Amino acid sequence: MSFTMAAIIFGMAAVTYIPRMLPFVLFKNKELPPFWQGILKNVPYATLGALIFPGIFLFHENIWFSVAGAVAAFLIAFTGANIILTVIGSIGILTILSVFS
Repeated sequence: MSFTMAAIIFGMAAVTYIPRMLPFVLFKNKELPPFWQGILKNVPYATLGALIFPGIFLFHENIWFSVAGAVAAFLIAFTGANIILTVIGSIGILTILSVFS
């Protein structure tokens, strides 16, 4: 490996590592206000919704499969289940619908 390649790898590692570790070092003993904690707590759900929502309309030939999966995911999430259970539950409902149709 040439020196240039090693320098590039080291530089990319530093550029990636520093912005990720800086908040931990700077805000080590500080707590976010409740407003920001609430927002950050909902980021995984918003991201999951943004990634999955377009696929609802492109999932199957029959749009009702997609609607059933989306409704199942919404109801499971509404009960307070975590993201993994929501996704697994929705996949289970769609699997059952696919087998019986």
